[in-house]
Amino acid sequence: MNKQWYETLFENYGKKYDKENFTHGTVGECDFIEKEINFDKSLKILDVGCGTGRHAIELSKRGYCVTGIDLSESQLKRAKEKAAENNLVIDFQRQDARHLPFDNEFDVAIMLCEGGFSLMETDEMNFEILKSVTKSLKPRAKFIFNALNGLFPLYHSVDEFHASAKEEGSSTCRNSTFDLMTFRDRNIVDFEDDDGSKKTLECNERYYVPCEITWLLKSLRYKTIDIFGARLGEFSREHTLTTKDFEMLIVAET
Repeated sequence: MNKQWYETLFENYGKKYDKENFTHGTVGECDFIEKEINFDKSLKILDVGCGTGRHAIELSKRGYCVTGIDLSESQLKRAKEKAAENNLVIDFQRQDARHLPFDNEFDVAIMLCEGGFSLMETDEMNFEILKSVTKSLKPRAKFIFNALNGLFPLYHSVDEFHASAKEEGSSTCRNSTFDLMTFRDRNIVDFEDDDGSKKTLECNERYYVPCEITWLLKSLRYKTIDIFGARLGEFSREHTLTTKDFEMLIVAET
């Protein structure tokens, strides 16, 4: 079976991933998570699509019990190395977010920097992630995650956004083609893996508008759904979602 683009991207990309500019907001994002859960260190947290463990590690440093899951062995290997460097014991597991083995086990789930959601090749697969995470949560739990903001490409150029965020040595996205019928963006990503090999991938990501997210979560019986603009390292309930926000921040409660 051929690998999907996101599987190929993360095969050998752990160290380079941690240098990407979009990974530099971890502390501020964890500040927001702590406030949302009232600094209650008795809560069990599930980090979906944990990657190299940046949020799981930061929250563990602060005294929280976190389980991190990811599809990529390479990303998990790097996460375990970083945890060991910080003398932390964190349960990192290789799991497919569409088919999590947990049932009513966690008080909080986080799925940040897409964390797999929006990356799947069909809408049904993306919904399976939401369903699987929800099944993993206890009653009266909280789910905090990001999604690509479908309002952004209606008013702005995705290519111009990626160009403005480009940094030396980071991955680059180009040739974006946004489909108004499916709200999917197809683009080319150029990146360098941990061995210094330069690679190019054809990517396909799904953008969502707020009413879609609300409907999906309501269908899963979430009682409260709040959506905000997601700013790197500055998550806040004060940031009203606008067409200028590339991502949205969703806080939902069962």
